[in-house]
Amino acid sequence: MRITELLDIRSIALDAAPKSKQETLDAAVALMVKSGKITDEDAYRAQVYAREEESTTGIGEGIAIPHGKCDAVNKPGLAAMVIPNGVDFDSLDGEPVTLLFLIAAPNTKDNVHLDVLSKLSMMLMDEEFTKSLRNARTPEEFLAIIDRADEEKKSVDERLAEPVEAKENQVKILAVTSCPTGIAHTYMAAEGIEKAAKAKGCFVKVETRGSGGAKNVLTAQEIADADCIIVAADAQVPMDRFDGKKVIQRQVSDGISKADELIELAMSGNAPVYKSGNAQTAAASTKKNSGGIGHQLYTQLMNGVSHMLPFVVGGGILIAIAFLIDGLLVDMNSLDAAARSNFGTITPAAAMFKQIGGVAFGFMLPVLAGYIAMAIGDRPALALGFVGGMMASSGTSGFLGALVAGFAAGYIILGLRKACEKLPEALEKIAPVLIYPVVGILAMGLLMLFIVEPIMGTVNTVLNNGLASMGGSSKLILGMILGGMMAIDMGGPFNKAAYVFGTAAIAAGNYDIMASVMIGGMVPPCAIALATLLFKDKFTKEERESGPTNFIMGLAFITEGAIPFAAADPIHVLPACIIGSGLAGALSMAFGCTLMAPHGGIFVVPVMGNALLYLVAVVIGTVVSAVLLGVLKKKVA
Repeated sequence: MRITELLDIRSIALDAAPKSKQETLDAAVALMVKSGKITDEDAYRAQVYAREEESTTGIGEGIAIPHGKCDAVNKPGLAAMVIPNGVDFDSLDGEPVTLLFLIAAPNTKDNVHLDVLSKLSMMLMDEEFTKSLRNARTPEEFLAIIDRADEEKKSVDERLAEPVEAKENQVKILAVTSCPTGIAHTYMAAEGIEKAAKAKGCFVKVETRGSGGAKNVLTAQEIADADCIIVAADAQVPMDRFDGKKVIQRQVSDGISKADELIELAMSGNAPVYKSGNAQTAAASTKKNSGGIGHQLYTQLMNGVSHMLPFVVGGGILIAIAFLIDGLLVDMNSLDAAARSNFGTITPAAAMFKQIGGVAFGFMLPVLAGYIAMAIGDRPALALGFVGGMMASSGTSGFLGALVAGFAAGYIILGLRKACEKLPEALEKIAPVLIYPVVGILAMGLLMLFIVEPIMGTVNTVLNNGLASMGGSSKLILGMILGGMMAIDMGGPFNKAAYVFGTAAIAAGNYDIMASVMIGGMVPPCAIALATLLFKDKFTKEERESGPTNFIMGLAFITEGAIPFAAADPIHVLPACIIGSGLAGALSMAFGCTLMAPHGGIFVVPVMGNALLYLVAVVIGTVVSAVLLGVLKKKVA
């Protein structure tokens, strides 16, 4: 798509003479309506004014780029005005506006036009180009000037990704630009900073975060080597990766009108050092990448875990409240086996909390997989990860299946990107909105259906058959195995196999097996909560803050509360939890504890046999696992 395809000749005025900013915007909107791309003029005008209230679009040097994105736009478009005598537009530099481009963007996922608008924005930073536009005598000549420049100039992606090697002793400056709409100012600020840096003889690389996603993303090595980083943004930018670096944070407009000032400050060495609120995430983001696969997998996994944590904590506590309500209000001994299986939803209040918490929990695995995928393949991979995570959640593969889905989704998108590089330009442009989601989700679904789910289903069958054959063996060993299995994958196939075996035992009247199963699921969250209090230097700030909530989830038999901690450090966390859970399961058998309810944790004490000794077993298993966590885990820097 070319710029002139968005600019209708009927929407060009070369002799406009508005008296005020309001008249200018109204006239520009009227020009846009003439192109036939606006279905509701009032709604579109309101959106343009709303954007102008956020901050002026008069960027300086006599240029303004107002814009509106809403449902009133049926096709992307441009309107252009040359104002020979200028008009006061509250511009950043206080100068009157003589050249204006109004942008109309539809509120759709089709972002093909964004590349075109981004390129025009960067072209407007060229003084010769804007001078030619102001001197155009006819709309046809105006279009011809734009078309000629469009042909000569490279695309935004090509411009930003041009390989540049830093020279010896050259000041290395990185930048990130972003604006709320991500259409014009993002790229104009990038162009302004790049020009100013090159004029001063500096090495520069600019990451843009517009509506089309992050482009020219800064690498960990580049961040580590940078002398200073400029963040010119009015939208949220990932900042943890800049921990310990000199960072200048300004509005995106400063990247356009004050680029020289920003570069001079960056070169002076007087910029403040940025301190992140999350030391571990920052360290993982800024640590020099030696190219090791392990480090990359860790950072990708952490992206999924950090986004999953709120769903685990919020949903888990609400479910625990549901069990507490039923535990306080219902006499479990008066219920038959069928009624006891509904524990947590027996009373209306409990059912409400259980329903809300269950919905939040339902997002846990899709979010985990989605954001692992996004860390690998950026925004296009998010949908694939969500689909794979949801299939794992509703199928038999659980937590482990979601992990596989997350990584697979990211690398599927990387593969599709590579394949689409050879497509014609017209098809390559629609890849993010058509090829990636359709082909990617199909590939993800086939992978889950025919590889991940069957394998995990087979594992579940083998485990269940193995447990059934052990029914007559030593109960201590059986309790230890069942308790340990509950902690191996915390909701995955091993956990589910043990749990199904326990519920089947209840139906057969063997209540001691379910007691070992549940205690094995209670220990990991409780142990992690205790460890975050006893060994603070072994956990990140985020983990210490969320850790104590695991007491509630653990006591309510919600093992999933431990998943974020296990996923972040499986080598050290899983062995500690498995040992403590196995010990607690064995003690439960040794103490002759029984359990008639398939869920509920301590809130089903009324249906426990030897309840006091059962709590003793929980405490012993928790303490052992917590101590092992303190010994095995490494200190957090």
